[in-house]
Amino acid sequence: MITLEQKKFQEIEKMTKGYNPLLVLGCETCAAMSFAGGQRQVAELASAIRVARKTTEQKGEVLEDAVARQCEPEFVDLIADKVGGCDAVLSIACGAGVQLLAERFQDKVILPGCNTTFLGVTEELGVWSERCAGCGNCILDKTAGLCPIARCSKQLLNGPCGGSMNGKCEISKEVDCVWQLIIDRLTRLNRLEMLEEIFPVKDWSPAGHGGPRKMVREDLKS
Repeated sequence: MITLEQKKFQEIEKMTKGYNPLLVLGCETCAAMSFAGGQRQVAELASAIRVARKTTEQKGEVLEDAVARQCEPEFVDLIADKVGGCDAVLSIACGAGVQLLAERFQDKVILPGCNTTFLGVTEELGVWSERCAGCGNCILDKTAGLCPIARCSKQLLNGPCGGSMNGKCEISKEVDCVWQLIIDRLTRLNRLEMLEEIFPVKDWSPAGHGGPRKMVREDLKS
């Protein structure tokens, strides 16, 4: 999932000042799973903005809504009428959602209410950790299903480095050395010989070289 966190309220209050009406728009997938932009967070944030405006004697209506996915035009277009009646939209979704709104509603101010962080997994309630860097060339078949690009502090393809000690990364005793984890897992799977292959210098072009990436599935195009 894409993990994100809501911006500090002082920043949100400043960027939304003067817009009337203001629509606080949530996303019911990644944003909701990150407890940053689901319906509950929409209601809480909209309420906080109303209170702040009342306290400072600002006028302005604050509306609320949420869509299933802000990164999908078919869901975003369902709220076109509501967006059309507002001065600005405060999107509490990932950066992709904010940008799609800006593309679909070009005459409206679209504001980001969250910071997008990484592609990760849930370790426990309220704790997420990065697992994928979206580099465009997955090598997990060769590294026991563990990603050195996202999880090695140096993004080493042939590790571990000399700074690894007792299975921990040199940057912190709290960070596992992913190459040690790869070695341990390959040992359990009796596939340690896979590490005899030396990875060449990584080709970073699939990761975004030459501008924003686009994926096209011809079999799905109408």
